[in-house]
Amino acid sequence: MMDTKEIAILYVDDEEVNLFLFRTNFEANYPVFTATSGEEGLKELEKHSDKIIVVISDMRMPGMNGVEFIRKAREIHDNIVYFILTGYSNNDEIDEALEQRVIHQWFSKPFDMEKIEEAIQEALLELG
Repeated sequence: MMDTKEIAILYVDDEEVNLFLFRTNFEANYPVFTATSGEEGLKELEKHSDKIIVVISDMRMPGMNGVEFIRKAREIHDNIVYFILTGYSNNDEIDEALEQRVIHQWFSKPFDMEKIEEAIQEALLELG
């Protein structure tokens, strides 16, 4: 298995407090990049595509929601594992993204660090 220090995570969320909480919880185990919008997330992916292996995006954001961002990101970076994090219940768009394998899994807010950690490790095993 890869050393977690080789696995960078990009977390995209329009709420600064969520970015802070995510980074605080995960940066001891992973390098964490953050972005406040889908557009900014795409720029971060371009800058750090050699490092980012996991992307976790909030679902509801202004301009471009999480699934829209991930669909755009996958067009360029299809070797990354993508997840959605949402403060709302699952919806048809998330179900469709799961069915089409656009996203690997979705999580509820407030996030469960252990559940996300397990999902990341499972996804990395699948990647080899």
